[in-house]
Amino acid sequence: MDFLAGKIALITGGASGIGRACAETLAREGAQVVVTDIDPDGLAETVAAIEAQGGEAQGGKALALPHDVTDEAAWQSVMDTVQARCGGLHILVNNAGIAVGGSLLEMSLVDWRRQNAINLDGVFLGTKHGIPLIDKSGGGSIIIMSSVAGLRGAAGLAGYSASKGGVRLFAKSAALECAAAGLKVRVNSVHPGIIDTPIWTKILSGGLSGGANTLNSEKLASATVAPRAGRPQEIADGVLYLASDLSSYVNGSELVIDGGITAGGSSRSVLTN
Repeated sequence: MDFLAGKIALITGGASGIGRACAETLAREGAQVVVTDIDPDGLAETVAAIEAQGGEAQGGKALALPHDVTDEAAWQSVMDTVQARCGGLHILVNNAGIAVGGSLLEMSLVDWRRQNAINLDGVFLGTKHGIPLIDKSGGGSIIIMSSVAGLRGAAGLAGYSASKGGVRLFAKSAALECAAAGLKVRVNSVHPGIIDTPIWTKILSGGLSGGANTLNSEKLASATVAPRAGRPQEIADGVLYLASDLSSYVNGSELVIDGGITAGGSSRSVLTN
């Protein structure tokens, strides 16, 4: 439909999962896409998938950049490259993130700080350096990837919930600040539920926590209306809405895409044994 024809989009954490789905979707809708990540092989696969979608008219243009979102100098370099290579920026999807599962009593300070550095500091830096370029380019949209864990507590995900709850209110504050300053930048957050991506596979296996995990995959699925895990494309479709002019009156808001987990009922105990 070319909802994003002529737009330039930057997606962090674009090597897999939701980030890759967002990159492919925005490109398919006409945007010139820049994808960043610390995983060069995954980035190459994302770019290949975008280019396979079609020529320039079908959003087949993509640029991959190695990028540590916790490094402010790296953010400045990425923005300079986007300006030089693409001519501006209209859409920023702050998607890069990790999840460290496990008991807060067993979580190390190193893991706590690493998670916040990526999930919270990375969002701060991207938004800080993205706003001026987006405004200079004529305005646009910043989409911050939060989680249902940023809306409600979850046993076994205390640190993750803290980081995702933080970016939820950060998005609202950034939206208000842009509006007050007369900057043409909208800022909203997206709150996925249980999505079939590598990050949830790692949490469920305890792969990031180094210890016993309290999460139960069957309970996660049973808490949704479907009941099933969501697909990355279903999140990307929501990001497309917030990136396009279809959401021109949506600002400082939350888009929850969780299959009904936060609606109530059995979901109260979904993240506990």
